[in-house]
Amino acid sequence: MKINKFNLKKVTIFTLLLSIIFSCSTIKDLEYTVTQNPLHMKGGDVTLQINGKFVESGLNPKGIAEITPIFFCADGNEIPFVTEIYQGPKAAGNGKIVPKEGLKFSYSSTIPYQKSMAEGEVKVRILFKMGSKEPQEIMSPKIADGTVITSLLVDLDNQVIMTDECNFKRTNSFTKTATINFSKGKHNISSKEMRDVDIKELLNFVKSSMDENSRTAVKSIQINSFASPEGEVDLNNNLAQDRGNSAKKFLDSKFKRMKFNAAKEESFYSVASKGEDWNGFKAEVSKTDHEDKELILRVLQMTSDLNKREKEIRNMAKTYSFLEKKVLPQLRRATITVNYDEIGYSDDELKELVATNPDTLTLEEIIQASLNEDDMNTKLKNFNSAQNLFPNDWRIRNNIGYLLYNMGDIDGAEQSFEKALSITDNGIVSNNVGAVKHVKAKKSSDEIKALFESSNTNESKYNIGLIQIEEGKYEESITSMGDNKSYNYALVNILAEHYDAASDALDNISNGGKSHYLKAIIGARTSNNEMVMENLKAAFENDASLKGYAKKDREFISFFENSDFLSIF
Repeated sequence: MKINKFNLKKVTIFTLLLSIIFSCSTIKDLEYTVTQNPLHMKGGDVTLQINGKFVESGLNPKGIAEITPIFFCADGNEIPFVTEIYQGPKAAGNGKIVPKEGLKFSYSSTIPYQKSMAEGEVKVRILFKMGSKEPQEIMSPKIADGTVITSLLVDLDNQVIMTDECNFKRTNSFTKTATINFSKGKHNISSKEMRDVDIKELLNFVKSSMDENSRTAVKSIQINSFASPEGEVDLNNNLAQDRGNSAKKFLDSKFKRMKFNAAKEESFYSVASKGEDWNGFKAEVSKTDHEDKELILRVLQMTSDLNKREKEIRNMAKTYSFLEKKVLPQLRRATITVNYDEIGYSDDELKELVATNPDTLTLEEIIQASLNEDDMNTKLKNFNSAQNLFPNDWRIRNNIGYLLYNMGDIDGAEQSFEKALSITDNGIVSNNVGAVKHVKAKKSSDEIKALFESSNTNESKYNIGLIQIEEGKYEESITSMGDNKSYNYALVNILAEHYDAASDALDNISNGGKSHYLKAIIGARTSNNEMVMENLKAAFENDASLKGYAKKDREFISFFENSDFLSIF
């Protein structure tokens, strides 16, 4: 690093007068280096770091030097850094002692960045004091330029998330059930049962499914047959089986007449004989208000032996009479369960219906139709229709916000995201609310960071990376952005001085003039003049407004008097 010197006796004629006044010089040559020149804005601040030394006998033993670096802005504003005081060993004061053999020093001071600091320079104001004599002031030559503000080139392209959460199923499975009741000890089906309402409804349902326009597809039939728990167990098991077979034969005859060909397949039916229906018995008894209800239920708990159960219950003569009339007849049955699928609308049908008759669709159907739509305006129209019908669904509110955000309506997006957040607090919505707040404020806040941190999505991590650029946490930002090799990823790698990584990212993205501009900055930082000129020309061709920025950009300060550089403006 180049060692700079300035001799305060040679700065101005005024300095010569000082040496006459004080009979000997107050201060001699100072050697110094400015760690970063030009200065850089980082995390909203500008830091000046100086390493230097007072030479041997560099400060009058009785002298005091108050040293204040000052940032002189282009608009005339003067912003001081921290003052440091040095004094000779015989001086009365609280400054740092500079012994006869000299003193090495390190200086660091930070000031908040202001817009006027984009152009300017730093000089050092030194106030000399010697005993009771009148203090004298001189100004050093320029020690640093200011300010590189490349971090402000960040694109606040906060990422928002459209949820594709949708419970739409093209095909949904359902069941429809009917019951055939039997007389005691019988397995034949009475004509009355054949005409029963639930049986007629079931048969009509199957017949309607055969219509070519039907969206119902009957898949199979399950028959479960039972006997009431009275008499021998083996006899009842056989009786239950016979009832199941009777039910199947009955259905076969009906399906044959209506030419329901699916029923011809052996696998179409599943017939299961369940024997004595003790579970049904327990359920029916539990429904009654009979005085011995609890006693009956206790018998069921006391023994699992079926014959013993029946015997114990038969011994309750009065109670058994009640059971014979009210409970046992309900258990002599065969249940018929039709398993069928309801086939939903195709994508084309959904597209037409959501545009013409959205109120005929379910919530999930509207969301599915909207997600399948490519045109952003149509998609927004569909979600707005859904919002009118289902105002309290967070997915709809969130996705409207997503579309408005990408259409440039940030206020509208914020309102919709906030509504979604009031319905549900999840990572998707938290990220999206944080994103719009960040874009609107153009700076981060504790609230915004908390929203992103609670989200824990890839998008929120990227958005945190943008905040970390603002904060000057460049390495952390790179980690947060992960595999998102975007313009901002390239920018933060430049800021972190990872120029190869930045170049690789820029080679694989297209961001018009700004991408070329970043390449030019890499060229300036790596002393590649050709890279600077080539990419600045390309940047200006894509975005002429960058010319005015580049003329003042301290990234290119070493080129300000370069004829090739000047010729491209």
